[in-house]
Amino acid sequence: MLIIGEKINSSRKDIKEMVKNKNKEFIQELAQKQVEGGAQMLDLNIGTIRKGEPEDMKWLVKTVQEAVDVPLCIDSPNHEAIEAGLEVYDWRKGKALINSVTAEREKMELIFPLVKKYKCSVVALTMDERGIPQDSKERFKIADELIRALINKGIPTEDIYIDPLTLPVSANIQNSNTVLETLKRIKDSHPEVKTIIGLSNISYGLPERRLLNQSFVVLAVAYGLDAVILDSTDQKIMALIKATNLLLGKDEFCGQYLKAFREGKL
Repeated sequence: MLIIGEKINSSRKDIKEMVKNKNKEFIQELAQKQVEGGAQMLDLNIGTIRKGEPEDMKWLVKTVQEAVDVPLCIDSPNHEAIEAGLEVYDWRKGKALINSVTAEREKMELIFPLVKKYKCSVVALTMDERGIPQDSKERFKIADELIRALINKGIPTEDIYIDPLTLPVSANIQNSNTVLETLKRIKDSHPEVKTIIGLSNISYGLPERRLLNQSFVVLAVAYGLDAVILDSTDQKIMALIKATNLLLGKDEFCGQYLKAFREGKL
């Protein structure tokens, strides 16, 4: 299970201000706390900053990589910002993950060349020109199309992460089931391709969000989830993931679980 820290996201008012003001100390401390909590990669999302976004992304990538030794997920709807981040990326830290591409023709034409040029992994979202389908069957069709298109472009299957798009259950009570069903369809048909979700979307608009996030990640792992963008400083959610991996037979000799126990992380 790849754990990706979610906190450096400009949709949070404090992060937007810190990036705008180039508060290096704040950003670096936040990056370090996420890695200490168990994040193996950090998501850098400044998609809500429109003016000067490529330069802000360059600053953010360099700032974070000065502080931690994990790879980064370069997250933006702006392909110029993504490439700006990749241009200054320190590849000694590990392979970058581009977040994201969709099945929209224009998006594919802009993002596919970056994946090839920089030899990155890529998150592919199950949406196209029509938007996000309501049912898992249609989301899987888009996932299948994206997987085949990426493979045809020479992208290795191990570098493909399909995101079935987690939407709030507060908007539609079936949104969680749609994601779980889509995960299963993807893993049944393309077991070598990885799956990923942005976890906290599931609980948006509801009280006790951590409880819902914790419950949903356990279900998602059981349905074939390979990577998750979440709050890695939430010790309980990290413990639940380790316990779930163990119970699903994904933790050889219970090694990761026992290591976490010895470190006082359970």
